[in-house]
Amino acid sequence: MSQAEFLPLPATTGSTATVLPAGVAPTAPMTTPTGPAANVAAATEIVPLTDATLLLHGAQLQIPTYDRSALTPAVVHFSVGGFHRAHQLLYFDELAERRISTDWGVVGVGLRSRTMKDALAPQDHLYTVVERSPDGERARVVGVMVDYHFAPDDPAAVLDLLTDERTRMVSLTITDSGYRLDPCTGLFDADDPDIRWDVREPSRPRTVFGFIVEALDRRRRAGIPPFSVVSCDNMHRNGQAARTAVVGFARLRDEVLGRWIADRVAFPSSMVDRITPHTTPEERDVVAQRYGIDDRWPVITEPFSQWVIEDTFCDGRPPLDEVGVRFVADVGRHELMKTRLLNASHCALGYLGSLAGHASLDQVMADPVFAGYVARLMDVEVTPLLPPPDGIDLADYKRSLLQRFANPAIADGLPRLCRRGSTKLPHHLLPSLRQALVEGRPHALLTLAVAGWVRYLQGTDDAGRPLPLEDVLGDRLRALAREGGTDPRPLLGETSVFGDLGSVPGFAEELQETLVALERDGARATVAVRSLVPTALPR
Repeated sequence: MSQAEFLPLPATTGSTATVLPAGVAPTAPMTTPTGPAANVAAATEIVPLTDATLLLHGAQLQIPTYDRSALTPAVVHFSVGGFHRAHQLLYFDELAERRISTDWGVVGVGLRSRTMKDALAPQDHLYTVVERSPDGERARVVGVMVDYHFAPDDPAAVLDLLTDERTRMVSLTITDSGYRLDPCTGLFDADDPDIRWDVREPSRPRTVFGFIVEALDRRRRAGIPPFSVVSCDNMHRNGQAARTAVVGFARLRDEVLGRWIADRVAFPSSMVDRITPHTTPEERDVVAQRYGIDDRWPVITEPFSQWVIEDTFCDGRPPLDEVGVRFVADVGRHELMKTRLLNASHCALGYLGSLAGHASLDQVMADPVFAGYVARLMDVEVTPLLPPPDGIDLADYKRSLLQRFANPAIADGLPRLCRRGSTKLPHHLLPSLRQALVEGRPHALLTLAVAGWVRYLQGTDDAGRPLPLEDVLGDRLRALAREGGTDPRPLLGETSVFGDLGSVPGFAEELQETLVALERDGARATVAVRSLVPTALPR
């Protein structure tokens, strides 16, 4: 999406007229920046957020002006978290707010935790989004979610919802590890007790694939068109990943059903982008005091937002292009740009910054050593490997990334960036490294990022302070990292993460030399030296 594209803020919101980049959902007028430590003037009264109290909040922040009862539940979203509420739901909310369409209401579904249901149900599925930049903040209440189900409580109700002919789109933010694809073969991995349960008990599924496939089978038998399945996870070709998983599961049940899904169901890939930190209790209190709103789980996010989707739908397409979403024939280049520049940089800065003792991304970027490192990483080692997407100026995109990373109003915590490294690195960082090795291109800074992760896995920062580890393979990886110390070979043998990188001639030695430098000199000093070393370009 070109950064030169703009959308006007509609007069229907009641806010001061302004223009925002395409894809950025407009909100209430800008106000003074705030944060957990800021001196915030207390509201005169804090009022619970519900349909009945909605008008009371209209003076403090933007509220829905459309009739929520007129929304048609057409979208079912699995795994509603902060990102989905800060990103996809705002685009659907804009469709209703701008009077474009009320045909695309959203129903959320949770599979593992009822926490979100407990937060949203008492406030009629309303919630607050606070958009923060260095210049100030805006806040709005989002009303497009019409219901939420915790699937284990009533799987039949979720299946009825998915079978309802009004449901035309199912979207997913189940994380990259949630697709259960074998990292070596790329095929669906059925070796899981919940998957085996879903094959035996299709009417009482436990997994997202069990729900989707059973609902599609019921629609097929009833003559109801299938819904489209839209992945919104940070993976290259996430639509293909969703197709592989859904069709792979379906074939465990019925080869004919698997073929019908492969032939009839659309799985458009999409690229999503909006930095959304975890909302802390302190942030919740700040939102309550500033806006007088008692919201059990508000969302804090940045001004930037982008959504690019392949234009392949099988039961009608939501008119999201009218609120800034870009529909394209092939989203592959956009995905590569985002995952290899933004997500890979998050990995590199998260691990190396944590080793140096930093707590948040803006702190890391305030250090010129790390800011220079990530700029050089993107410019010298990653960008030459990327085919530029149509309509995108990569230089502008990278400048915007540096500004977004440095946003002190967001203060994105490094522990969030460091989660699930065993799935993030293979998708976001290692592909660039592997390609650079094959083509003989510069890769010292990419290698440093991998070394930062290996060193992080050992459990303490440069000052000996413990580091949190949230990873499905965490125990095994930490044991391997500690076993090897500055020798990465034990960890490189974990082919589920590294594939064949450990057998690439010379790479283990390069990684070991970098680990020795990190152990000897610490993260900051190593980053400073490596970032300044001229890199020979291939002839």
